[in-house]
Amino acid sequence: MSAVTTLLAFLVTLGVLIVIHEFGHYWVARRCGVRVLRFSVGFGRPIWRRVYGADRTEWVIAAIPLGGYVRMLDERDPDAPPAALADLSRAFNRQPVAKRIAIVAAGPLANLLLAVGVYWFLNVSGTLEPRAVLAAPAAETIAQAAGVREGDEVVAIDGQAVRGYSDVRWKLLERAVDRAPVELTVRGSGGERTLQLDLAQLGPGEIDQTVFGRVGIALAEPQAVVRGVSPDSAAERAGLRAGDRFVSIDGEAVERSRDVSRIVRAAPGRELRAVIDRDGARQTVLLTPSAVQVEGETIGRIGVDFRDLVEVRYGPVESVGLAVRRTWDTAVFSLRMLGKMITGEASWKNLSGPVTIADYAGQTARMGAVAYLSFLALVSISLGVLNLLPIPMLDGGHLLYYFIEILKGGPPADWVVEWGQRAGIGVLVLLTALALYNDLSRLLA
Repeated sequence: MSAVTTLLAFLVTLGVLIVIHEFGHYWVARRCGVRVLRFSVGFGRPIWRRVYGADRTEWVIAAIPLGGYVRMLDERDPDAPPAALADLSRAFNRQPVAKRIAIVAAGPLANLLLAVGVYWFLNVSGTLEPRAVLAAPAAETIAQAAGVREGDEVVAIDGQAVRGYSDVRWKLLERAVDRAPVELTVRGSGGERTLQLDLAQLGPGEIDQTVFGRVGIALAEPQAVVRGVSPDSAAERAGLRAGDRFVSIDGEAVERSRDVSRIVRAAPGRELRAVIDRDGARQTVLLTPSAVQVEGETIGRIGVDFRDLVEVRYGPVESVGLAVRRTWDTAVFSLRMLGKMITGEASWKNLSGPVTIADYAGQTARMGAVAYLSFLALVSISLGVLNLLPIPMLDGGHLLYYFIEILKGGPPADWVVEWGQRAGIGVLVLLTALALYNDLSRLLA
């Protein structure tokens, strides 16, 4: 079932991103008076085809879903229908350079606007995020040297308030790229303290998915305190309620949520005797974990939530600015990371391909709508930024040619375009091969 979920989530992700991107090109082309001959989702042999509209635009779903295209009337196209060539005033190549720039840029900008819309929706509807309570840092890490202690809650980074743990990860990742010092304000048992994280200790090439482990920042494992009880669950039938703290199960002392989960998982359908603390008084309850199938294994579940969550919600107007800023910051961060990878200051292991994207799509889909939408926005930004890079074969490459045309008063020479296309194909093949290598390395690790 998990494989099916991963495949479906991946196909939905690709479908949404491709349709949004190509619709940006299509919508602006139509507004600029260009005739669109085909709108294709996917490449290769068509598996579904319809013709609509006064321009007889062909709408296609093709067999290979790793992209798409909008084919516009262009007299340089050797396969252009003769009947269509009678309408050359609406050909793409005959449009002023400003219109061509608008049409080409519209695809990546549509992806960025999708991310803005998703972030706005999440801000307005509200999300539940783990409270930024930290685990004890590992020995000889930057956080330990700074004085971070188990149970410290991060309340601000460089003077900016923190709403949840995702804020902590994002702000630290931004600072880690530049290996800049970070002022961490935490609240612990002794009150508020201000600590300095010296991220300059991160060496060149150490900025990758494991950077938080080297810094020593990790979310604390929740204590064995019930935060929520699922309806019609073993916990509800046993009378458990929010605020109850597990003390022991079948005589074994428990302190963290992982202790409870370990015992419950190993006891599907078997009655457990649990001692809980409720309002300062200890009680004994009998729990019989329900037996559930997870990836072919039968495990026990009682239906309690131990996560210490905080709701993050903003007003509709405020959310617009926050969504635009989040999209902009993520796009700029992507470009900075690419620059660091080129200079060797960040690892090329950060580059991901379709296998990793599919895996994350499946994981976030199983986690719920909020996680999946956040993932969709992130990939949409990445797609938009990638397509704006000045690499021939991508939208950014075409934009580069158009800006050269503006500067020199005419299009680049044919040989420049031809060699640019060859170089662009080479770069894309190299990046694709590296991304697939990283995917397989993660899969086999």
